[in-house]
Amino acid sequence: MYKLLFVAMAMVSLRWGSIGMAYEEAPYTIISQNGPFEVRAYSDRLAVQTQETGGQNSAFQKLFKYISGANQTAEQVSMTVPVTQSEKIAMTVPVTQAVESDAKMMQFYLPAKYTYETAPRPLDPSVELRVIPSGTFAVVKFSGRSTQKNFEKHAVDLKSMMEVNSMEVGSDPIFATYNGPFTPFFARRNEVMIRLE
Repeated sequence: MYKLLFVAMAMVSLRWGSIGMAYEEAPYTIISQNGPFEVRAYSDRLAVQTQETGGQNSAFQKLFKYISGANQTAEQVSMTVPVTQSEKIAMTVPVTQAVESDAKMMQFYLPAKYTYETAPRPLDPSVELRVIPSGTFAVVKFSGRSTQKNFEKHAVDLKSMMEVNSMEVGSDPIFATYNGPFTPFFARRNEVMIRLE
């Protein structure tokens, strides 16, 4: 299992590349900013997604296969950033679920050249295309390892900042990662995002 994961990570690193390589990023407008805390407006975005029913590695492999050509047109789809995961974590105030079920969802955003109608259809029935509706998100950026512990710490910090600014939570926290697995931890860009009600 670990060998398979290592091979998958190596393949991703070849496509995801080094720190300096630029990848298309989901466009947004910064409404306000205070240090690592931002409020952003996003337009509709197209994503390919799958539930993490078999775990995070299984979900990542399914999505990576899709962009590598496991779709009806055998088309290779360019890697974009970020890769996102919806997360349910224990917080002091209950939050609403942003996905259709209690399962975690992993998403790869598709390049802007695709629409829902023109994007290649997945071959795997557990992988689907989805339009992520436009909205406003509170975001906190952090570097370091993209671990669950780091995510939960920054999600709690973001929730506190939102409370101070009288912002209503509209989704579970979303974990966004921007770098390949071999990027040094101190150079990584990670984010926690929460949709505003």
